[in-house]
Amino acid sequence: MKQSRLLKSTHRNSGFSLLEILIAIALVALLASVALNQLTGIFGDNQEEAARLFVTSNSELALTRYRLDVGNFPTTEQGLSALIKAPAGKEQRWKGPYLKETPIDPWGQPYQYRFPGSRNVSGSRSFDIWSLGADGVESGDDIGNWSSQ
Repeated sequence: MKQSRLLKSTHRNSGFSLLEILIAIALVALLASVALNQLTGIFGDNQEEAARLFVTSNSELALTRYRLDVGNFPTTEQGLSALIKAPAGKEQRWKGPYLKETPIDPWGQPYQYRFPGSRNVSGSRSFDIWSLGADGVESGDDIGNWSSQ
């Protein structure tokens, strides 16, 4: 008889109670919300840096390759689409595409382009390329190849 009592007292229902499960779910939800807030801050700050990298490096490389092949930069009217499809009359010398697709800034707007440049007039880089920034309008927060931010 003593042995059967011992077995009964050591046998316990295994598993978690409803309260324990609810506490675990609440903790996971709290940790997930904190992590999402941190990620939003990280990626939000990098949007400006991504736009700055495009206007100072990536676009400049593509436009320079275009200029070497064709002889000059695309006109303002031709715009950045000249880097994707040969403009009329330039088909023989055009060796592109120089970009895979029309570039879009991190805020979903197309990059702006002007040749000859009115803000970046230094040497052979006399074109302006810029992002309108988060507000989507031409203003002081634009990110362009003329800025040294």
